[in-house]
Amino acid sequence: MKIFTSAQIREIDAYTIAREPVSPHELMERASRALFADIVSLADRNTSIMVFAGTGNNGGDGLAVARMLLDSQFRVNTYIINTAPSGSPEWEENYSRLKKMAGARVSMVGKPGDMPVIPHGTVIIDAIFGSGINRKPEGIAAAAIKQINSAGVSVISIDVPSGLPGEDVSGYDPGLVVRASHTLAIQFPRLSFMFAENHRFTGNWKVVNIGLHPVAIAQTGSPFYFTAASDVAQMLRVRSKFEHKGDFGHALLAAGSYGKMGAAILAARAALRTGAGLITCHIPAKGYHIMQMAVPEAMVETDQSDMLVSEIPDPGRFDAVAIGPGTGCKPNAQRAVHKLLNDYNGPLAIDADAINTLAMNPDWLKLTGPRAVLTPHPGEFARLAGQSSGGFDRLNRQIALSVEYGCIVALKGAHTSVSMPDGSVFFNSTGNPGMATAGSGDVLTGVILGLLSQGYSPENAAVAGVFLHGMAGDIAAANRCMESLIASDITENLHAAYTKVREQLL
Repeated sequence: MKIFTSAQIREIDAYTIAREPVSPHELMERASRALFADIVSLADRNTSIMVFAGTGNNGGDGLAVARMLLDSQFRVNTYIINTAPSGSPEWEENYSRLKKMAGARVSMVGKPGDMPVIPHGTVIIDAIFGSGINRKPEGIAAAAIKQINSAGVSVISIDVPSGLPGEDVSGYDPGLVVRASHTLAIQFPRLSFMFAENHRFTGNWKVVNIGLHPVAIAQTGSPFYFTAASDVAQMLRVRSKFEHKGDFGHALLAAGSYGKMGAAILAARAALRTGAGLITCHIPAKGYHIMQMAVPEAMVETDQSDMLVSEIPDPGRFDAVAIGPGTGCKPNAQRAVHKLLNDYNGPLAIDADAINTLAMNPDWLKLTGPRAVLTPHPGEFARLAGQSSGGFDRLNRQIALSVEYGCIVALKGAHTSVSMPDGSVFFNSTGNPGMATAGSGDVLTGVILGLLSQGYSPENAAVAGVFLHGMAGDIAAANRCMESLIASDITENLHAAYTKVREQLL
């Protein structure tokens, strides 16, 4: 699914109106019906609902929803946050229709003293501003947002929480953004939803499909995507009857150090569960017995060092290589990273201490290129690219890193973002807070290595690997609970993640 700017969405709206054809009012009505269907699943009929609507098209959606709620016997009070002398024709049409309804209670709010008291237990529908807002709320709109936030009640925002821009959030005032419990995004997610600091505003968000024209969606370009199961299903390889383990690649995992052999074990198991035909683990000599007992399916070669990975002989023997989990950053371990980057030209997953090594030796980044997938967490990324002022700034730094060095960066988080050398970014839609646990990143490295070894392109291995990893975590959390989830649970549910994704093809 593409993530568009607010301006692009307006263009897609216009295309739909012109080519379907459908009138602007009918399109607003269609959107409002879809919003209404979700709102009634979130609000009890015995609950009082207060709709706060602006004078733009977002407010028009709110007025139409208020009419539909009233027609379905909900108790509704509607308040117009009067920020303009008049609204669009569609707004005016919905305002007129709502006022004519029996039992309709519609009030104009022009100054702070006009704001109503918000009783405890009320559900608020926020339709003051849409995603196209390009300035900080002021006057009565600012006062309304502050009062809504101070009420301590459930809030459902239409399209975006009022005051939150759809894209660049670097200049907004967090004190002037509605803090929603739920956000119903119309047709597409917004880029600003992908940033951690905005979750306090969006709450639980979902996309509401209103049937905008598929040709316009297909023809409108965007560098940003939100990965769905259907996207990943198209990437997955189908095994034929006569293939053997050699057809699914021989992976090399360079991982572990004294006291950190668990990272190597987790990554090795995940690579095998993801489908690698063979795996060799290059590990410190003292980890030999640990690895042989923990992962009997893996072959093991030991380093000349007892304590760490110091050199990887002849990496060209392998179809894909991963390095970094648990390796440490001592000088010998750093040299191993540098030598691998120079000696190996195949697909490569770089994680954990190998990323920290690159941060300590930034000139080595030019040795990565499009065959390399880097998987930093935010702390490791900050060491690579510098401290960020927020999610939007971090995203721009990530894109710049991928473009400058031609590498793929999977920046881990709630919506792990995978940036490509061409500047495109794929945000992940799976995963949960239970995956914030020791070893989860090592499992991801193994998943990506397993896909690379099977011949998946680095781009697809990164996008599909992140998605499968997150889905396996979601299944594990559903079967257990988030608090009890450990990294091994993710690996043990990779089979279920594959199955669920492949259901998209049925």
